[in-house]
Amino acid sequence: MLLLLAAALVGLAAGWLRARYQHRPYLTVTLRHPWLVFLAFLPQWLAFGLQATREHISTPWASAALIASQILLLVFVWFNRSHPAFWLLGLGLLFNFCVIVLNGGLMPISPETVHRLYPTALASEWQIGSRLGTGKDIVLAVEETRLWFLSDRFLTPPILNYQAAFSLGDVLIALGACWLLYAPGKAPEREGEVSWLLVSKKAN
Repeated sequence: MLLLLAAALVGLAAGWLRARYQHRPYLTVTLRHPWLVFLAFLPQWLAFGLQATREHISTPWASAALIASQILLLVFVWFNRSHPAFWLLGLGLLFNFCVIVLNGGLMPISPETVHRLYPTALASEWQIGSRLGTGKDIVLAVEETRLWFLSDRFLTPPILNYQAAFSLGDVLIALGACWLLYAPGKAPEREGEVSWLLVSKKAN
């Protein structure tokens, strides 16, 4: 979420500045079926975000919530595929979906990454093959992880006050979100060119 938020802010700021430099308004992004994003966010928030519920949701139900959320987001991407940024977003979501499904319904994370993420945590506080706390990760050895290169194997820079693990899919999703918010700041390439936003509206 931190990576996605940072990318969205960068894309929005860059797009707005680009529009200002060209003395034109920053166009709003018109999306098809945006309610799917809220519907996809809800199960993840209940299973991993809201403290009142996440501590009472079992691992199988947490896995189901994560998979259902990914499917809804992929459907949302499909409806908005007319914009090139959604192909990058979709690829990132597909990467995450595949590695989650192939590893039991949770995002795999290696013991080495867990140790880097929580250097003061005792080995007894987490176990290989078990869910990491109440989050979306499951601790798996690299050799036991299917598509390990798509797992949560990257960490945010230590200079930040908040460290988190993220995947290659998360990087692509963040880049796609940045592109999506930056694109409305672009002026038409030629006079009379119809933007993808209007095309999307017409398609509805």
